[in-house]
Amino acid sequence: MEEKIRHVAIIMDGNGRWAKKQGKVRTAGHYQGVENVRNIAIAANDLGVEVLTVFAFSTENWKRPEEEVSYLMKLPSVFFKRFLKELMEKNIRITMIGEMDQIPKDTAKVLQAAIDDTRENTGMILNFAMNYGGRREIVLAAQAYAKDVREGKASNSISDAEFGNYLMGAQFPPLDLLIRTSGEYRISNFMLWEIAYAEMIFVEEAWPDFTPELLKQCLDQFKQRDRRFGGVK
Repeated sequence: MEEKIRHVAIIMDGNGRWAKKQGKVRTAGHYQGVENVRNIAIAANDLGVEVLTVFAFSTENWKRPEEEVSYLMKLPSVFFKRFLKELMEKNIRITMIGEMDQIPKDTAKVLQAAIDDTRENTGMILNFAMNYGGRREIVLAAQAYAKDVREGKASNSISDAEFGNYLMGAQFPPLDLLIRTSGEYRISNFMLWEIAYAEMIFVEEAWPDFTPELLKQCLDQFKQRDRRFGGVK
């Protein structure tokens, strides 16, 4: 039986190296990467994906040079100014996981506006992981659970499924497939809880070169995987 794929996450890696190969500055790669978020989001929507989570900015990315961080924080404005109308026409809804309150106010305002403008859309969810870290997500969930226990809102005994309700993406279906571009074979602190039984595909192409055709190939490969979730079929 063919596996249905509901939730796909992508670590969009390789923008800087792509730019270097083109003889351009790193920020040119990030700009091209923004263009490709649109391409892949539209393709995922057309292919029937319910949720597409893209790793836009990690909690560790603040360590990058100030000029690069500043540029990255301007990209949501560039993206939504260019593509929000098209996303609305496609009935795509924008959401975010991560800590909004630590993002520059102008960037947060743009993100929140896109979330608000698309709130009633009922098609695919394009979920941005922004100022997000997997360990941080689990720590915050544990703190929230501990608070509920102290206040008598939860018992001091909890299942995996119940703990999952404290995570930032609790409203989304379980993660089916994680894709990482640019030939790197690591998780980089991304969705650590959610990947427990997700399938993983690592591709050699840098994010700006990751095409809708490659996305379809990844989805087709996923459908051939034998997912047993620790059991036996």
